[in-house]
Amino acid sequence: MIKSMTGYGKVKLETNNKVLNLEIRTLNSKQLDLNLRMPYLYKEKELELRSLLGQKLIRGKIDCSINIEQSVVNSGSEINQQLAKNYFTQLNELSNELDIKGPDNPISLLMGMPDIFSSSKEKLNQQEWDEIILGMKETIDQVIEFRTQEGLPLHGDFVTRINIIKDLLGKVEPFEKERVPRIRERIVNNLNNHLEDVSKSSERLEQEMIFYMEKLDITEEKVRLSQHCDYFLEIINSEENAGKKLGFVTQEIGREINTLGSKANDINLQKIVVLMKDELEKIKEQLFNIL
Repeated sequence: MIKSMTGYGKVKLETNNKVLNLEIRTLNSKQLDLNLRMPYLYKEKELELRSLLGQKLIRGKIDCSINIEQSVVNSGSEINQQLAKNYFTQLNELSNELDIKGPDNPISLLMGMPDIFSSSKEKLNQQEWDEIILGMKETIDQVIEFRTQEGLPLHGDFVTRINIIKDLLGKVEPFEKERVPRIRERIVNNLNNHLEDVSKSSERLEQEMIFYMEKLDITEEKVRLSQHCDYFLEIINSEENAGKKLGFVTQEIGREINTLGSKANDINLQKIVVLMKDELEKIKEQLFNIL
């Protein structure tokens, strides 16, 4: 079953006297676009976490964050004074630029800024990191479930629109048969305008008919279009990460529809082709959401 690229997951984790918030948001993207925010304490594990996220979430714009909540500053923690000064300078510059009054007590605001507290004594605890990884896997599972639920209505929409295209294809045949006598009549009239007697040029008439019939025959296009539609449905019913493959199939469907339009030479067939193109464009738009 197909999945959407939109997802969300959040887990609150208590470990080693810390309360951690693990959060993942995913949106549409052609490739894996991973933005990871985590405390400096865990930076040495960043590659491990990136590998886990890429392996499980595959594709999309992924924002992942690990935030530490601390109600009381640990005895081993110190204020990062240089960082606090930088924050204070930037806040003043922003206040002056926007011509707004800064806070009366900037210290309380600064104490809530990221990484304002540092600890030279604290080192990464492997058991703590193992618990974080378990929590992150739970968060990822939430994202995957979210993506699955988001993919259900998309699946139904795709099935509906592909079946509409197949139904429209079934309406082609009656108009296709009507074209033959109409084209023959037009050829005969054209020959009558240039020749005294069409019967004297039956060979010419036969050549013209063969040329037009071969040029306007759409049998192969109909067969291929039907096969591509069936393959599209097969993919969305059997594969999870099928977005790119479905994109290739829609290109083939579009190619056959365009060829039908160029060979139609009939207003009724052209109307059917336009309706097919409309459904296909809606499918293409939705494919941007598919993993």
